[in-house]
Amino acid sequence: MKPVRVVTLCWVLLLVSRLGATRKESPEEASFYYGNFPLGFSWGVGSSAFQTEGAWDQHGKGPSIWDTFTHSGKGNVLGDETADVACNSYYKVQEDVALLRELHVSHYRFSLSWPRLLPTGVRADGVNRKGIQFYSDFIDALLKSNITPIVTLHHWDLPQLLQAKYGGWQNVSMANYFSDYANLCFEAFGDRVKHWVTFSDPRTMAEEGYETGHHAPGLKLQGTGLYKAAHHVIKAHAQVWHAYNDTWRSQQQGLVGISLNCDWGEPVDLSNPKDIEAAERYLQFCLGWFANPIYAGDYPQVMKDHIGRKSAEQGLEMSRLPVFSLQEKSYIKGTSDFLGLGHFTTRYITERNYPSGQGPSYQNDRDLVELVDPNWPDLGSKWLYSVPWGFRRLLNFAQTQYGNPLIYVTENGASQKLHCTQLCDEWRIRYLRGYTNEMLKAIKDGANVKGYTSWSLLDKFEWERGYSDRYGFYYIDFNKKNRPRYPKASVEYYKRIITANGFPNTREVESWYFKALEICSINNQMLAAGEFNSLIIKPCN
Repeated sequence: MKPVRVVTLCWVLLLVSRLGATRKESPEEASFYYGNFPLGFSWGVGSSAFQTEGAWDQHGKGPSIWDTFTHSGKGNVLGDETADVACNSYYKVQEDVALLRELHVSHYRFSLSWPRLLPTGVRADGVNRKGIQFYSDFIDALLKSNITPIVTLHHWDLPQLLQAKYGGWQNVSMANYFSDYANLCFEAFGDRVKHWVTFSDPRTMAEEGYETGHHAPGLKLQGTGLYKAAHHVIKAHAQVWHAYNDTWRSQQQGLVGISLNCDWGEPVDLSNPKDIEAAERYLQFCLGWFANPIYAGDYPQVMKDHIGRKSAEQGLEMSRLPVFSLQEKSYIKGTSDFLGLGHFTTRYITERNYPSGQGPSYQNDRDLVELVDPNWPDLGSKWLYSVPWGFRRLLNFAQTQYGNPLIYVTENGASQKLHCTQLCDEWRIRYLRGYTNEMLKAIKDGANVKGYTSWSLLDKFEWERGYSDRYGFYYIDFNKKNRPRYPKASVEYYKRIITANGFPNTREVESWYFKALEICSINNQMLAAGEFNSLIIKPCN
């Protein structure tokens, strides 16, 4: 495996050189590219069940680990908020489909709630027919509006009973329960759904749920729990892909993939081989952790080397990173019809050796430090900076690293900059313009990107951040029982990109920006006049 690593490191050097990297500016970002996306490129927006649906205990739905986590009263979520109602989307299907039509999107990425369909998580215990009917009606409503459903099977909301009885993703039996659930979904919806995502951002699910405890189920099994959870998730993904391939594909003719989120890692010092190696390690511990088994049959060699060495230094007889058998490697390799790629921001990476004596942890295993440039636009979140050029580099990395896979961008977006009612979201427009243009450049470079999902349709429940971060194209007043929706300026701008399928020329693209702000100004005047009288205005100073 060593030669593979050398080739990859050489590739990073060549990529950085080819794109003309510099610490002062990014030429590829400074030069805006005017042109069109390929014919048939799919534009969309996304969401997830737990973050938007509400109706947490209605019509036969069982509890999820996130219901338990938010109801604990232990301060797990900012302001002790819950998603009991969230966006109330369970009761607002037609309204949300109308918003999708207004955006002119060609697809909508959403997730199914496992405990809404199987209240205990176990198919043998019984299927919730009201849950089946809800999603069936929703899918039909999308198709009636010529909107393609891209359906995620699992976006973090594991049925609570599977966690309580078996330990959730710490237990390999989850793969069988997940496969039973997936087959139910293929059976019920596969005649109409042709794009399936098994897991959404499983790296965060494993790290925050089983390492830091910041997410449900809130476990802090440092240096072990996340690797075991990820190992079982990868097995579960492969099992579901094979189930679809063997049983459903011939009649349904759909695609099954996985959605992996990763920021770009840029070496701090391009003349320092250790920084280049650290940046490569960052990407392998992030994206390669899941993508390498699926595309190459095993974990990245750098993960096996680092975690194995540190485990030995900590007195362990075996590596904390689980091992796939030869049979499992063969079974897992090739189990993706497309690569779903989520991306939000970029980090500068430099090497730092963490002594094994500090104890096992994912952060220490990587031996690196993440840095940000203070000149990068700050979008208000502690972690999210607008660095569009990193998106192009990540797409090119995935294209080269995994053999030119079919790629769907499954998450990309910016959160609210100010804690106020802000319909004129200029920063989101700039983010959207920059990132979609870098994606267009990556396609011109040769990346096989077939679709883009902007995150997200609505402001929604943002996990441990509650309702403090807002990613939506539509503002939601969470103080109102009916959760009214209001369009932000970015709605108009995104709609123009979609209609043009790209960026035609300087004059037209500039006009989009001013038109979006003009509409936003009119909406603000209506708000001031009380015509949107249900919205409580919190001014932006």
